[in-house]
Amino acid sequence: MGEKMIPLSVPNFIGRELDYVTNAIKTEWVSTGGSYIDLFEKKIAEYVGTIGAVSCQNGTAGIHMALMLMGVTREQFVIVPTLTFIAAVNPVRYLGAEPIFLDCDDSLCLDPSKLEKFCKEECKVENDKLIHKASQKEIPCMVVVHVFGNMADMESIMDIASTYHLKVVEDATEALGTYYTQGKYQGKFAGTIGDIGIYSFNGNKIITTGGGGMLVSDEKEILKKAKHMTTQAKSDELYYEHDEVGYNYRMTNIQAALGVAQLENLERFIQIKRDNFNYYRKQMADNKNYEFLLFSDKVRANCWFYSLYLKDITNDNRDRFIQYLLEKGIQVRPIWGLIHEQKPYLNSLEYQIETASEYRKRIINIPCSTKLTEKEIDIIMHVINEYRGG
Repeated sequence: MGEKMIPLSVPNFIGRELDYVTNAIKTEWVSTGGSYIDLFEKKIAEYVGTIGAVSCQNGTAGIHMALMLMGVTREQFVIVPTLTFIAAVNPVRYLGAEPIFLDCDDSLCLDPSKLEKFCKEECKVENDKLIHKASQKEIPCMVVVHVFGNMADMESIMDIASTYHLKVVEDATEALGTYYTQGKYQGKFAGTIGDIGIYSFNGNKIITTGGGGMLVSDEKEILKKAKHMTTQAKSDELYYEHDEVGYNYRMTNIQAALGVAQLENLERFIQIKRDNFNYYRKQMADNKNYEFLLFSDKVRANCWFYSLYLKDITNDNRDRFIQYLLEKGIQVRPIWGLIHEQKPYLNSLEYQIETASEYRKRIINIPCSTKLTEKEIDIIMHVINEYRGG
């Protein structure tokens, strides 16, 4: 192994993080109240162009809240992708509902053609509700994940959602800063097209608050309800009266202080990600064994994670390749295991999952931090190009 590991994805604190966090500490606003929380919410809403935003504990909490606000309850189904991190799906179970797993397309995001086929062939519309024929259960909602900073085909998905009366929760936890550059939604950011969008500020995201999330919407009532429910549903703060069972999903002021500073450098981070991705591609030009999956040419992608596609390889060979890179001091990982194959969801419904199974076997993620240098990329590509173990 090399002397120093080249990390997969780590934070980059090059701005005023220390100044803002120090200010929060000096003013003694360090917990779940303080001016940085309000400011961070305001700045995120301004950046993505929504009328408001509500901070929360993490992206998972945000998805849980979004599904609740969309009216998801027990004895219902929610359409979800199988190729994603499990945190996008678990909140369905939190509410007592069940997921129905769908395939991805070549963007790694939800396949709209299979979504439409599923709705048309496996479901029916009754009284403006989508009903699953076999179970007679309602499907009120779907979760669309913008994988690795790419944008799902939201034009097609929103048309299908309208036809079949589906609410749309956008899991944009990996896609802050991605927006359409053409088409019906030109200028619209990931997370702002469906009914509710969710962002994450986990330590490996393009900006971080250590842990934290944000819910955005253009519906005042959704935002009002989200703020109420994520802060323990207090109807009277002075006398500690509560009108519902709420949640302690609040972000702290110290986290928000980090977020305000990080957001000031978001566009710089995105440009670094995009430049590094293009540099990787140039270094890969003559390699016949691997290629990078591209981001949609219809969007300005934030290029959060880079996907190296192994053209002719088995699971065993992929795993040997991963181990080889780790031994050379290059931190990599395989793409997630498919959620419908995970133990908690083995009995869940799935529909024509084919493409995701293929990508599952052939994709690894390689270093993509905003601290990554061209010299480090040269090292990584030299190691990859020299590999002969596949």
